[in-house]
Formats: sequence, structure tokens, C-alpha cells
Amino acid sequence: MARTKPPKTWTYRLLDDGEGIPVLHLTGVMDAYSAGPMIREIEKPLRDRPPAQLHVDLGRVEYLDDFGVLVLIELRRIVAELGGRFALININPKTREMLDIWDFEGLAKKPYVLKKKPSPNVILRLGDGTLRVLFDLKYLVSFIGSVCLSLIYVFIHPKALRVNDVFSYMQKVGVDALPIVGLISFLLGLIMAFMSSVQLEQFGANIYVASLVSLAMTRELGPIMTAIIVAGRSGSSFAAEIGTMKISEEVDALFTMGFDPTRFLVTPKIIATVIVVPLLTIFSDLFAIAGGLIVGILMLDLTANAYLTQTVNSLAFFDVFWGFIKSAVFAFLIAWIGCLRGFQVRGGAASVGEKTTSAVVTSIFMIILLDSIFAVILRYWGG
Repeated sequence: MARTKPPKTWTYRLLDDGEGIPVLHLTGVMDAYSAGPMIREIEKPLRDRPPAQLHVDLGRVEYLDDFGVLVLIELRRIVAELGGRFALININPKTREMLDIWDFEGLAKKPYVLKKKPSPNVILRLGDGTLRVLFDLKYLVSFIGSVCLSLIYVFIHPKALRVNDVFSYMQKVGVDALPIVGLISFLLGLIMAFMSSVQLEQFGANIYVASLVSLAMTRELGPIMTAIIVAGRSGSSFAAEIGTMKISEEVDALFTMGFDPTRFLVTPKIIATVIVVPLLTIFSDLFAIAGGLIVGILMLDLTANAYLTQTVNSLAFFDVFWGFIKSAVFAFLIAWIGCLRGFQVRGGAASVGEKTTSAVVTSIFMIILLDSIFAVILRYWGG
């Protein structure tokens, strides 16, 4: 269907008042539909014969909105540009009311000019950043206390735990992540075995490829890679879920109905993540060892029995247990940070995206930091 042109709802006449002063008589409706055509049609005769003075008669104007006021402002600007004087006459009460609302006379004396907002200097930005960090620390301490109290309450009152939600999050965090964790770990074990074999093969120490892959994965790479994948998948999901509930006021509704939002939303996520991430780490170690086994068999002329025997002889129970403990700590950190960022959402959808990104970045940073601390502890522990 062709787009129809709106009917013309206004007219104008440019007449002489008998004393040599041109008068512009406007009639009808001055609104958003008529503003553009009105300016284009009236401007041409004004520029063809620039008036020394122009009176605009508004006595027959039936309706005037903000766009109509803008038409008068533009006509005044054109007349001033041509060196003439501008005045309004025969203003009816409704039109006068609209002109007063927009302070037409005030704009004539001091036109509004859009000014570029000055960017804050370094000191202001530093101060603003410092205040935001302090506010985050304050909220962080408060949230830690709330989470701890919720976990203690659930431990004392097990029936308060939403078991169905725990199982649901265990599936989302653990089962659904198993394919990507397995694939990445398999490729990582394959790459480590291939790169280390290039050097070890020179000394006839191919068998030690199995030791390198197994120790590296169980102690360091397995827990770290699994935690980073979970942070990207589940930590961001937790932040987005709670953040969306914040901007839709569902969290406030829970509080109004007498539910503790931390116990209702955070506790199941933390418990589920702490349970499944260490198990994911075990699977990650197994897939990495399988990747190294493929390289050992196909490139290093090792038998599967020799490779697996060397792997078992190289590993101690402490190595597996150490990676298991680290994974549990990383899991708690990922779930806690994801929920914390979700509760910090303010405003609209943009804040949800910002806090979701912050949850992933903060989780990965804290994982690396804690792993460094664990490495120092292990070094001085004599492991």
C-alpha cells in the first residue's frame, strides 16, 4: 500500500499592513506534521524580499505545540539573519500559554546553545574510581557475610535448601559442560605430549611424556582450565540471571514476600558448583591423559600399557587430592563472584551486560591469583 501524504492543515499569507510593514498571517495547526513544510514554504519569499521588519499574526492559529514554537524560533532566526526585526501580534490565550511554557521571549533574549559536556580530569576520574572500589569492597564484605549466614542456616536446617534447584544447577554447571571440558582437556594433553616429546625424544626419554602430562594436569592445568571454562559458562550465567531479576524487580518481590534472596538464589548455585567442578576436574585430567596417550602410541612408539603404568607410577594420591581441593575453592569463588555481580546490577540491560562481563573477568583473575598462592603454599609445604 502506498504511503499517503497527510492533508495540509495550515495556510499562510504575507500581506502589507498599510504602513509598509509586512505581516505574516498564519492559520490552522502548527505541529510536527506542518513544521517542516511551513519553514520551507515561508523561508523562500522572506529571502527573496528581505523585510526590515516582520510581524507574525497568530490570531487564527488553532493549535500550537513544541514543534510550532520551533517554527517561530526558526522564522525569527531567518529574519535576524536578513537584518530585520521580528514581532508576534494578535496572540490568542492558548497560543500565549504554550509560548510561556517554552519561554519564547527568554529564548529571544538568550538563545539556548548546546554545550559539550566537559570530560572529567585525571583527579576526578581517580577519585571516582577510588570511591567505586571502596563501595564495591563494602558491598563485598556484606555479601560474604550474607552468603556465610545462608550456608550455616542451610547446614542447620537442611530442609530449607531447594534441592531441586541444586540438581538443576548441577546439570547446567557439570553435565552440560562435560563435552567442552573433555574436548579442551583432550587437546591440551595432546599438545603437551607432542611439544614435550620433541625435546625428550632427543634423550630417549619418551616414557616421561606420560609423567609430564599427568602431573601438569592434575596439579595445575586441570583445575585452572576447568575453572576458567566454568567461569565463562556458569559464572556469567549466574550474573545474568540474578541481574535480570534485579532490573525486573523480582529480587525485591522475593524480599517483600519474606524470602531471603541470598538463601533463595545464591545458596543452591554455590552448593551445586562446589559439588560438580571438582568432578569435572577429574574428567579433565582423564581426557588430558587420553590425549597424551594418543601421542605416545602414534608418535613415540609407546604401548598403552607402558604409558598408563608410567602415569600411575608418577602420580601420588596427594597430586589428585591437591587438584581436587583447588577445584572446590575455585568453584566457590566462581559462583560467589557471579552472584555478587548479579546483585550489583543497577539500571537496565546495559548494566546486566557490564556486570556479566565483570563476573567472568574477575573470576579468571581471582583463579590465577589463588593458583599462584596455592603454588607458593605447595612449594613451602614440600609437596
